[in-house]
Amino acid sequence: MTEGTERFTNVMMRYELKYLMDRGQTAFLVRQLKGHMESDRYGKTTIASLYYDTPDRRLIRASMDKPDFKEKMRLRSYGPATEHSPVFLELKRKASGIVYKRRVRSTIPEVRAFFDGENELFADRQISRELNWFRDSYEPLEPACLILYDRVAYFEPNGDLRLTIDFNPRYRMEDLRLTGDMEGNPLLAEGDAILEVKVQAAMPLWLSAILDEGQICQSSFSKYGEAYRKEKAAGTKPALRLLRIAG
Repeated sequence: MTEGTERFTNVMMRYELKYLMDRGQTAFLVRQLKGHMESDRYGKTTIASLYYDTPDRRLIRASMDKPDFKEKMRLRSYGPATEHSPVFLELKRKASGIVYKRRVRSTIPEVRAFFDGENELFADRQISRELNWFRDSYEPLEPACLILYDRVAYFEPNGDLRLTIDFNPRYRMEDLRLTGDMEGNPLLAEGDAILEVKVQAAMPLWLSAILDEGQICQSSFSKYGEAYRKEKAAGTKPALRLLRIAG
């Protein structure tokens, strides 16, 4: 995968491994990546992901049980969106450790129409069928949680390895607008970050050695799952949404 292509790829199949890092581990990793990987041309980018769920939060509750198969749908923007700027509707499934992602570039009005039941919005018929099936199977879906973070992505020249570091992960369960500000409640302690390693096959030995040296341990951390857990622990019942999409 070359620099920046993830933003416009329609279909992906890969392993995704997650790690939680403190400030020192993050600095160590970034130093060790030099000579192995390059940061993509976008630099640090604020990403907003709006997760959809049923009114009783069936999808996130099932996911937190760590089943062999799980799936979710989200709408992603890079920075605050407008009514006509590109957004990306994603259907993400995980089975036996492999992540399968279907991704469609769209706009907020088009996605709003999609959730209102207007089909055939997308050129790729197979992806369109899969998105329609998910929407109809879990009807009604509604905006449930907005996840935000500041991401730096790295790619391996002439290879398929991709690595991302998400700084300042945060969330909102109110004001679920991709067109709003990029503020939210913290998901992690100050200075902590989330590492994701994305690879088609096995992790290279040099990266395994770096992670071992830095005592960077794999985690099953889920941003939406952690936000849901925090709200439940605080005794806050996630508010039900009346709108299909917050513009």
